[in-house]
Amino acid sequence: MSSPEEKDNLAPAVILVAPQLGENIGTAARAMANFGLTRLRLVRPRDGWPNEKARAAASGANHVIDTARIFETLADAVADLAFVYATTARAREVAKPVAGPHEAGARLRALARANSATGVIFGPERAGLNNDDLSHADEIVTFPVDPTFSSINIAQSVLLIGYEWRRSGLTAGDAGLPFTLDRELAPKADLFRLFDHLESSLDASGFFRPPEKRTHMVEGLRSILQRAELSEQEVRTLRGVIASLERRHVRTRSDS
Repeated sequence: MSSPEEKDNLAPAVILVAPQLGENIGTAARAMANFGLTRLRLVRPRDGWPNEKARAAASGANHVIDTARIFETLADAVADLAFVYATTARAREVAKPVAGPHEAGARLRALARANSATGVIFGPERAGLNNDDLSHADEIVTFPVDPTFSSINIAQSVLLIGYEWRRSGLTAGDAGLPFTLDRELAPKADLFRLFDHLESSLDASGFFRPPEKRTHMVEGLRSILQRAELSEQEVRTLRGVIASLERRHVRTRSDS
């Protein structure tokens, strides 16, 4: 579920300066929606607005596309914001603090909780932000890319910022989608019967050698099975496996 900050206007605005292709705007909008960002601002989009190619590339993130705001200047786009990051991977002659994406996500979250409006500026596809664009930001955020191939597209940049914003508002137990299924652990009585079955089978096969180490080996096996936190079905499956191996062992001895 979305956190309270993501439901109001305090999630950071994503500001795209002079984006060239509608498809790039759309994929950026999709990345925003993945991580609960909805406030898209466009400064002089080259191909105009609205843009059907942007809508198609957004892959269903229509709520981001439909509420996008258009500005003629970057100054207008950030006028109502209290704190703004600018993204760039290249050194500029601008003396501003530089943060990584993790630090930036945490800072944006803290500002949101303090009821301060924030935003992140992303530059044009071809050349990125210029020095005048950077002068509208409080700090620079840069990504730890390989310096020999530092160019990333707008959607990738937005995705990285969105991920860190989202992660900064989650507890450890909330991270990721709940793909695991609820499962009931097997009762201890079932687990003890599994121990007995496995150990008797291993006794019969001569596994515990030398005999004086049997106690220590049994304790190790039981620890492994305990850590697995087996369900009732898994206990039944393992006992079936043991029974099958026992039958095979009998057949092998009778056939020899």
